[in-house]
Amino acid sequence: MSKKSNDTLGQRKTKVLLIGGGGVGAIAALNLERGGMASVTMVLRSNYETVKEHGFNIESCDHGSLTGWWPTEVVDRVPIAEEGQWFEYIVCATKNVIDVPPSLTSIIAPAVTPSTVIVLVQNGLNIEKPFLSAFPSNMVLSGVSFIGSSEPQHGYIKNDFNDNLVIGAFHNPSVDAVVEEHTARKFVELYGAGGRTKCTYSADVGWTRWRKLIYNACLNPICAITDLDTGRIRLADGAIDGLVRPAMEEIRAAARASGHELPEDIADTMIEMDPLDMYLPPSMLTDVRKNNFIEFENILGEPLRAGQALGVPMPTLQVLYHLCQAIQWRNKEAKGMVEIPAERPYTD
Repeated sequence: MSKKSNDTLGQRKTKVLLIGGGGVGAIAALNLERGGMASVTMVLRSNYETVKEHGFNIESCDHGSLTGWWPTEVVDRVPIAEEGQWFEYIVCATKNVIDVPPSLTSIIAPAVTPSTVIVLVQNGLNIEKPFLSAFPSNMVLSGVSFIGSSEPQHGYIKNDFNDNLVIGAFHNPSVDAVVEEHTARKFVELYGAGGRTKCTYSADVGWTRWRKLIYNACLNPICAITDLDTGRIRLADGAIDGLVRPAMEEIRAAARASGHELPEDIADTMIEMDPLDMYLPPSMLTDVRKNNFIEFENILGEPLRAGQALGVPMPTLQVLYHLCQAIQWRNKEAKGMVEIPAERPYTD
C-alpha cells in the first residue's frame, strides 16, 4: 500500500526508510508523516500482510484513534539503493537482539549509500559500534525513546504513554562534528513537525543513554524475570529495595566511572516514571510473555561489562544478566537454534 504523492505544496519531502513496525516504529512513522516534511517507507515482517491490507489501527494518547492508517509505503524487504531511489535517513526501530542473527547492519546494507544517515531508535550502550564499523563514512544518530507503545496484535498499536524522543549524534571521526549536529537537529525538526510529540536534541549522547539505562537495565529485566509490570513490582514485598534500587545504584556508579554524573534521585525518578495504576509492562516483559527474544546484551550486558572494566562492583546486575542469558537460551531452544542431548528415559 502506498500513497500517491511524495510532495506537499510542491515541496519535496525527506525520504525515510523505517525498519520495524511494532509499537515504537509505528508511532515514529506516524510522527514523521504527520509533520508533512517526510515520506516514510516501512519495512515490516510478521505484520506485513495485515498492515498491507488494512493499515494500522492506532489508539494513541498523543494522536487519538486512527483506523486504517498507512505511511507512504509498506514493504516486506529492505529496498536496494539505486539511482533515483534512495533514502536520506534509515531509522532502525527494531529490538536490538545482537546475539540472534541476522545482524541489523547486514539487513540495512542494501539501502545504505555514502550519504545515508542511520538513526538508531534503540536501547542500550555501544549500539553504534557495529554501524560505524560497517559504514565508516556514514553519520549515525542516537535516538533514546521514552514511550509506552506496544502491538498487542498484528497492526494494532496501543500507545498509552507520551512519546518523548531525544536525538544526538554518535561521533564518527571521519565526519565533521558541526555537520553531525546540524543533521541531528534536522531530524529533530522532521520528527517534531507535527506537534504531537516531544523531540529534543542532546549533544551528550552518553549521558542520555546511561540515564535511560537506570530504567532499562534494571526495571526492564527485573519485571521480565518476575513477570510483574511496573506497577505490581512497586507493590511486591521487597522488590524495590531488594532488587530494583540496588541495581539502579550499580548503573549510576558505572555511569559515574564512565564520566557521566547522574542525579542522586535518579532511581526515584525512574521508579516513579510510570504511573503505578497504569500497570505498564516494560518491553522485555512483553517479549517474554510473547516468547520473543529479549534484547538483554546491549541494555544489560554492555553496561555491566563497562562498569566491571572500570572496577565498579555490580553483583545485582551480574545475577540479572545471567538470568536473562538463561531466558534467551530457553527461547533459542524453543525455536530450534540450539541442540541438546536426547532425553534419557527415567527409571527407578
